[in-house]
Order: sequence, then structure tokens, then C-alpha cells
Amino acid sequence: MDSDRKTGIVVGALFIVATVGSILGSVALGSALDGPDYLADMAAQESRVILAVMIFLIAASSAFATAFLLFPILRRHAEGLAAGYVGLRAFENVFYVAGVVGILIMLTVSQSEAVATDTLLGLTLLALHDWSVLIGTLIFFGLGSAVLNYVLYRSRLVPRWMSLWGIVGAVLVFVYGLLGIFGVDTGLGSPYMLLAMPIALQEMVFAVWLIVRGFDRPVVQTEQTREMRVAVMN
Repeated sequence: MDSDRKTGIVVGALFIVATVGSILGSVALGSALDGPDYLADMAAQESRVILAVMIFLIAASSAFATAFLLFPILRRHAEGLAAGYVGLRAFENVFYVAGVVGILIMLTVSQSEAVATDTLLGLTLLALHDWSVLIGTLIFFGLGSAVLNYVLYRSRLVPRWMSLWGIVGAVLVFVYGLLGIFGVDTGLGSPYMLLAMPIALQEMVFAVWLIVRGFDRPVVQTEQTREMRVAVMN
């Protein structure tokens, strides 16, 4: 098994861990940040909040690791875009971690004896979390996914229908983030959440493809190898 095949398996597994982790983290967090008394609710659900934070951090680490591992493969076909992809995923994770840190600080505030006087701080941290989700896990995630799938489309490392699906899904999740930035309600239960479904499904298909099939050998590379063999024979 060559190194690219091993990388494909690991990257596919990490994509699944990142996606499943984000979902499980949200489930574990539950309604801790909803409602007017969210600070008191967080104090009563300390173990769930800490569990959610740990899962979120695992998801964030897995997401960035995919970019780090893909870079050597992508740079053979578009070095600048490959570096850009790593940078966008780094920004995404900075915001992701900032949102998680905001949750931890809110938990600390909720356990203080002067919760009522810390309401303004709580609202500030809740806003930090919400904006981190919008900018990091939607805007930068959408941009990073678009770059990744564009390079995959150019290089034909995976079937082009999959790359096109990823590009369309990336645009939709980027629009989803923009709607939230401009004040549209994009929270749980919002119909706009459907805009995030195509890229979520595409990433799972992409992950399974890498685990089962690995990267396709680009047509250009195959032709170059054939030409080199002909030259040697001559």
C-alpha cells in the first residue's frame, strides 16, 4: 500500500470523525445555550457542557488534520491553492476553538455567586460563540471546501461529479453563513439549515470513497508516465 493510499484512508476517517463529532457535540450541548436563563441552565448541566466541549475539540482537531495531510497531495497539482486550503481550514478552526472557549467561560460565569451581575458578560460570550459558528464553521468552511473541491476537480483525484457536488455544496453553505451574518434566523429548526445538507452529505461520500477506493490516478500523470516509458524504450 503506497503512501497516498494510506493518506486517503486516514483522511477519510478524519472527515467522518470531524462531521460526527460536530453532530454529537451539538447533541451533547443540547439546549444549554437556549432560553433566557441559559447561564443557570449551564450550571445545572455542567457535565454535558464539558462533554460537548471535548467532542467539539476532537472534531476541530480532526478537521484541521485533514488539511494538513492533504496538502502534500494537493500541492502536486496546485501548490498555491493547496496552501490556501490549509490556511482557510486554520482560520476555520481558530473561530471554532474561540466558540468552544466562549462556552467554557460561560460555564465558569454560570457557576459564580453573582450570576445576575455577570449577565452582560454572558451575553457577550454567547454572541462570541454564535459569531464564531457563523464565520468559522460556515463562511471559512465554505471557502475551504470550495478550494478543496476545485483542486480535486482540476486534478481528477476523485470523480468529477463528486468534486462538482462539493463545489455546489460549498457555495450553498457559504450563502447559509451570509444569511446568518445579515440577521436572518439560521438557527436550529430554520429551513435554511437545508443549505448545509449537500456539503455534509458530499463530505461523507468523499470520506467513504477515500477509505474504500483512495485517490484516482490523474489522467495527466498517467499520460506522462506512459510517455516516459515510451521514451525509455526508444
